[in-house]
Amino acid sequence: MSQYQRLLLVINPVLRGSPAITHAGALARASGATLHIVALVKSLDILWLLEEGNREQARENYLQEHRDWLTYQAEKLSGRGVTVTCEVAWADDMKQGILDHVTELDPDLLIKEVQHESLLRRAFFTPLDWYLLRHCPVPVYLLGGAAHALPRKVVAAVDASASGPQNDRLNERIIQQATALAIQCDAELHLLYAYDVSQEYLAELGDGLKVAELTKGLRREFEKTWLEWANRHGVPADRRHFVVGHPVAALSEFADEHQVDVIVMGRVQFHGLDKLLGSTTEHILYQVPCNVLAV
Repeated sequence: MSQYQRLLLVINPVLRGSPAITHAGALARASGATLHIVALVKSLDILWLLEEGNREQARENYLQEHRDWLTYQAEKLSGRGVTVTCEVAWADDMKQGILDHVTELDPDLLIKEVQHESLLRRAFFTPLDWYLLRHCPVPVYLLGGAAHALPRKVVAAVDASASGPQNDRLNERIIQQATALAIQCDAELHLLYAYDVSQEYLAELGDGLKVAELTKGLRREFEKTWLEWANRHGVPADRRHFVVGHPVAALSEFADEHQVDVIVMGRVQFHGLDKLLGSTTEHILYQVPCNVLAV
């Protein structure tokens, strides 16, 4: 049975040049899943300048224009063998509107194009995509510019330094999701761990040990765990990547150099300052030239 039965794609109908519909349609066709496309439209402030009767007619005309366009897109997907439905709706609260549709449809995957936000704006407001990563109850597939509509190279990015049953389960889910996606899309599966231990962190834990000795010990331990995962899931030797560096920079460089289509990563709930600054997965959205599947 396919990993995906129901896919939900949320789009901004104003961005008609977006490849999101093509990418979602390709995944639905490859997996045999049904696809529901929701175009959420923000209210137009200028409409409030009109008389009430004219305002309602203008709102309906505006929605109908988007319905006609989306129906045409859905018909093209249907002609390619995709079982697809669509709707256009107003959304005064975009975050809640998306989560309401997720709750109602209960999809296996929420698909959405990455919405880039400036560093200044992120300092004062939680970006929509960050909010979805933190609160969406299903895996989130964020489209960030991969060249291929159907992935050809999928990377499972695990964290070998995170210990404990909860983190082990998350790493297993990352590999399982990546494996399933690769199988359905007939793509290559790669396993990657970005090894990064700061000098300050090592100095605090060293207790008199030389930093170099502790670094080697930790690396051997993490690499052993990483190799156990690779062996358990049958990842070929030439598709195992143990890279050194800060995760965001290392993953971005790897994705660019190896023409990665999708990076599968874990989502972590943060509080306090960590919640304000964002997680590795959240920052990856603005760095990598590919899609991100967060589980």
